[in-house]
Amino acid sequence: MADEPVPPAPTEGSPPAPRGKLDRLLDRVEWLGNKLPDPVLLFLGALVLTWFASAWLASVNFAEIDPRTLGPGKTPAPIQVKNQLEPTALVTFLSRMVKTFVEFAPLGMVLVVLLGVGVAEHTGFINAGLKALLNVTPYSLLTPMVMLVAILSHAAGDSGYVVVIPLGGVIFHAAGRHPLAGIAVAFAGVSGGLSANFIPIMLDPLLQGITQTAAQIIDPKVEVNPLCNWGFTAASSLLVVLLGWFITERVVEPRLRQSPVDGDAADAPRLDPLTAAESRGLTAGLLTVAAMLLGLGVTALREGSPWRTPDGALLVARAPLIQSIVPLMFLLFLIPGIVYGYVAGTVKSHRDVIQGMSKAMGTMSYYLVLAFVAAQFIFAFGESNVGILIAVKGGEFLKAMEVSPAFTVCGIVLITAAFNLLIGSASAKWALLGPIFVPMLMQLGVSPELTQAAYRIGDSCTNIVTPLMPYFPLVVVFCQRYVKSTGIGTVTALMLPYSLGFLVCWTSLLLVYWGLGLPLGIAAPYTYPP
Repeated sequence: MADEPVPPAPTEGSPPAPRGKLDRLLDRVEWLGNKLPDPVLLFLGALVLTWFASAWLASVNFAEIDPRTLGPGKTPAPIQVKNQLEPTALVTFLSRMVKTFVEFAPLGMVLVVLLGVGVAEHTGFINAGLKALLNVTPYSLLTPMVMLVAILSHAAGDSGYVVVIPLGGVIFHAAGRHPLAGIAVAFAGVSGGLSANFIPIMLDPLLQGITQTAAQIIDPKVEVNPLCNWGFTAASSLLVVLLGWFITERVVEPRLRQSPVDGDAADAPRLDPLTAAESRGLTAGLLTVAAMLLGLGVTALREGSPWRTPDGALLVARAPLIQSIVPLMFLLFLIPGIVYGYVAGTVKSHRDVIQGMSKAMGTMSYYLVLAFVAAQFIFAFGESNVGILIAVKGGEFLKAMEVSPAFTVCGIVLITAAFNLLIGSASAKWALLGPIFVPMLMQLGVSPELTQAAYRIGDSCTNIVTPLMPYFPLVVVFCQRYVKSTGIGTVTALMLPYSLGFLVCWTSLLLVYWGLGLPLGIAAPYTYPP
């Protein structure tokens, strides 16, 4: 799609500047997106819809057998929708409201991990590591290194948007290359490659909790590992880096030669070298990480390790090591972050550590509201049996169409990518879509872990082309520091090659990965039942 320059604002009394096709299309998308209510209200609407749907369907006799009633010692029974507007059901809903919220699977996992990440970010450990990588990058590897740093920034939550993206423009400009290309490649890595990473990130346990809850609609015994997609996301990191490198230097940067740099970049962030204190702190922090990983490996690999099950298994869902993934992630950010802070001088006392935790929790206020409403919806959705009805009927419909599981998985990617244009929150979308997608594909023999991997691709690829993504306007501002005429259409056209390239190649990687039977993650089968 050709890039259309954003016309200057018309002066008073002059006719309005003509709008290009791209701008008109984006105006329509933005108008539609702005008409959508907040995700919290969407969950409330879904809750009310579930109540009334359950009341309407409770009197219907369905022939479909409830898959939860199949198996040894069980008597097959048809699906029966339960009316959630009955007095008993409403009283149960109210009496369990606090427990439903507290036991919401993603909530505790996200908060625990964020406590550690908050300390590592507050003390400067994460930002020092990112700065060190960028400062030692040779010119020929500038593009892939910026992309790699952008991917690694996922460990620090949203800090990549405000740290790595503007620094991408700074280092490209300093190297004599177009700064918008640096911003584009960093934006592609931070947001377009959101679900690609070599290391576990907070998004892993967040999505896993929703996936497990959705899978238990079909089978209450299903357990999903927080790192069930780790193998695939690690391989995806390599794909995203290489693909981003190719697109930047072969597609994006050549087109930017028509956009002269005419802005004042004096207020742009500086890529200063690490100070002596930061270097000492970073060295101490990285050595601490290495020592912790080595200690974990030594204690886990020996026979009779307490990390193993009584029968010696290490990488199964019931193993203490796997059940401790979230606390281990917490410690692997917390302890090195503290060590960095004391050595670099950013931590003077224990109060600084607590401040880092408190600051991180302060950013979670909206998520707590969202989690509260999402938890109530998921509870009512599960209790009503509407979810299992949709899953079974949807599965039978797909079977009747004789659509291959691979085609269905591709459909999940595309549906998610389209939905992502209007609702940016990964957890909000998955809390809405997961209870439908996961059970439905389980009926086709597709594992919850594979369905989650497909969702993560669609959730990532279109982040960078929707003006409704919360950080999209900020990226426009970063670009305007260098090219004053930059607008929403400019950034969207800049990022469109990454979005389409990631969508096609990343989906293809999942199909190849699946076909070769490579490990999707820890304790993660491709089929259901395994």
